Amino acid sequence: MTENIISLRGVRRRYGRFEAVRGVDLDVRRGELLALLGVNGAGKTSLVELVEGLAPADGGTISVLGHDPYRERHRVVGGLGIMLQEAGFSADLTTAETARMWAGTLGAPRDVDEVLASLSLDGRADVRVGSLSGGERRRLDLALAILGRPELLIMDEPTTGLDPESRRAVWRLVRGLLDDGMTVLLTTHYLEEAEALADRIAIMRAGRVVREGTVAETVAAEPARIEFVPHSDGGERLTLTPSDLPVLAGTVGVEVDRDRVLLQTTALQRDLEGLLVWARERGVVLEELDARAASLEQAFLSLAQGADTDEEVAA
Repeated sequence: MTENIISLRGVRRRYGRFEAVRGVDLDVRRGELLALLGVNGAGKTSLVELVEGLAPADGGTISVLGHDPYRERHRVVGGLGIMLQEAGFSADLTTAETARMWAGTLGAPRDVDEVLASLSLDGRADVRVGSLSGGERRRLDLALAILGRPELLIMDEPTTGLDPESRRAVWRLVRGLLDDGMTVLLTTHYLEEAEALADRIAIMRAGRVVREGTVAETVAAEPARIEFVPHSDGGERLTLTPSDLPVLAGTVGVEVDRDRVLLQTTALQRDLEGLLVWARERGVVLEELDARAASLEQAFLSLAQGADTDEEVAA
């Protein structure tokens, strides 16, 4: 069986009467990247702080690298690398000075020059941190996070504020770390980032993990979409009601907004074929026809912003 680097069972965290993390079960296996997703306030940061050992859980059990990260922090901290959204290092120090200062706090750090070179920062070693670009500062943050040879790298919004080119450069670096066997827990608001990097994703809502699995598994649970604007053969726009449309076996939802029709279906190919046959027989032209499988964004919005249960409302 694959070893779990992180294992959470029934984990809870409270702030007074408010429960930010409410019974989370989650595993992160060695060598994989798990992306933790959720809207602001979903409980991601509170959960990650428990994994980092910054606070004790109010319920449940947490194992990180085989130990409780809060009560046995001295056994865990050496195996952790943490990349915060903003490291807050002095802008007056150079890149190399910052890295050497950080290396001095570690027991057995990697060679500073080697790490900076691996992140293409060797040519910026003598540049003050305040003069680095946003992408260079994020690469420096990543360099410091991996200086201690961590088994587990925790990355909190690693590409926030970066331009697309810099973001993809960070992605390439992370893929290289994964290829070398590192385990990564990533929080991000960029769904494209989760799709590009994650082996599995976990979506949180109101303190709970509401879905966990690969991107394909997460998306497969959501219906596909067929959208069109109906016209007559003569080019006139038609206004249809749901009752005017054909009964299709896989359709689970129909929306009509003025003259635009949206069908949600669990059988995209079959229902699209049935719709085209119906349109041909009735002389309906399907303008702006768009048929596509569900996306991660669709699944995320459906889950992360879904209706609260009675229990959630009470909490």
